[in-house]
Amino acid sequence: MINAALREIPEYIKGYGKVKPFEGAFKNINKAQKANVSLNCKSSNDDKVVSSIEEVLKKCGIRDGMTLSFHHHLRNGDYVLNMVMEEVARLGIKDIKVAASSIFPIHEPLVELIKSGVVTGIYTNYMSGPVAQAVSLGYLKYPAIMHTHGGRARAIESGDLHIDIAFIASPACDTYGNINGVEGRAACGSLGYAIPDAMYADRVVAITDNLLPYPLCPIEISQEYVDYIVAVEEIGDPKGIVSGTTKITKDPVGLKIAKLASSLIEESGLLKDGFSFQTGAGGTTLAVAAYVKEIMKRKNIKGSFAAGGITGYIVEMLEEGLFTSLFDVQCFDLKAVQSYRDNKNHQGMSASMYGNPHNKGAVVNMLDVMILGATEVDTDFNVNVTTGSDGFIMGGSGGHSDTAAGAKLSIVTTQLIKGRLPIVADRVTTVTTPGETIDAIVTERGIAINPKRKDLIEKLKGSKLPIMSIEELKNLAVKITGIPQRYENNGKIVGVVEYRDGTVIDVIRQVQ
Repeated sequence: MINAALREIPEYIKGYGKVKPFEGAFKNINKAQKANVSLNCKSSNDDKVVSSIEEVLKKCGIRDGMTLSFHHHLRNGDYVLNMVMEEVARLGIKDIKVAASSIFPIHEPLVELIKSGVVTGIYTNYMSGPVAQAVSLGYLKYPAIMHTHGGRARAIESGDLHIDIAFIASPACDTYGNINGVEGRAACGSLGYAIPDAMYADRVVAITDNLLPYPLCPIEISQEYVDYIVAVEEIGDPKGIVSGTTKITKDPVGLKIAKLASSLIEESGLLKDGFSFQTGAGGTTLAVAAYVKEIMKRKNIKGSFAAGGITGYIVEMLEEGLFTSLFDVQCFDLKAVQSYRDNKNHQGMSASMYGNPHNKGAVVNMLDVMILGATEVDTDFNVNVTTGSDGFIMGGSGGHSDTAAGAKLSIVTTQLIKGRLPIVADRVTTVTTPGETIDAIVTERGIAINPKRKDLIEKLKGSKLPIMSIEELKNLAVKITGIPQRYENNGKIVGVVEYRDGTVIDVIRQVQ
């Protein structure tokens, strides 16, 4: 069948089930139901501290076919997922579904567990490195299910993703299970992605290298959700927490793109008192923030909040009084961790509060402007950040689709040509974010405004910005690169890309 993103998808996918096709970004934003939660109640005589991962797996009733979840706040420094799964394999357990909010190169040991049948399924919002390559090549028994950050929270809360045991990497934990992310050698800041897991999993295990006396202060995930605690030597490498460069680009092309994007924001009329903003951790997107900062200072604009994964640069904007507060679902660098610990206006939020479309209001709905990246864009404004043009998985939505749907102005910043390939195509390899939620594409050669945004087009008529159609951008790139050979694949389905509402927006097929 053909879904609303004009992608052909089957009605049934083996290992996934019956497909609910994507019907449009806002078609399924209506009433929703939360799942019931199974509780393992504790008495005053129960001791939650357990001596080893083996013991806690047995206490939790580990068995074949279970779904185990993990969070990614330690990013490429995480030791907990590998540590737990090594013990699961040693116990002879098979057919495990790993529900990790993101998977990084450090999780390479999963590849052998996939090949041996210990791991047969993956649920994740983002995947890169050896595991992503193995999934792309068809080694995983069942298709990997790719969520958005808000979509994962929605799936957990609705029961679509039922977690048997959640393992929470805990930088600090007391002897009764209160957890925070701001103390200890592996302090990572906000634990927003772990909160839905803690609230809805059948069993919750805190894994910590910093076991403290009761009571812990502050508390981010409380004792009422935690069944057991295991103390280990190390939960992760703090150096791996840092995402990308987290520094403003010095590349002239990137700076030109950022300057154009900031000018677009200024011309849009949204940059005024009460302005709300989100950007990523990449060099160009941080440069957009730097230019926006200059405009805000020049015009004496006081913003309301910045949100998302927070970097030290956004922290500086808070400290300089340009924003009243920050909403933080994960810290991208150690300066953000420190701010989250010390500044009461630097607030945490759960993944559900951040982007779940099936609650009573997500933070993304209050964003004025969001700056997004892209691997590919097509002439319908669809964006791919899940696969490369060669079909290999190299990322995932994360908060891309959530923020694009919520923000008043969602801007994609990208070079027009990368690796001698045009970024704008007739058709993206994989649809991550639907074009109806993308308002503008900003490149070093020009800006394309989505024709659906007639209000924005009208507002920009008198500006000096280099506005052109998306087709003109594509043709400009093709003149430089020639027409590239597009990747086509009809192989078996190795991944299912869910939109934030749980419908299927695209599928990923095995790389030949």
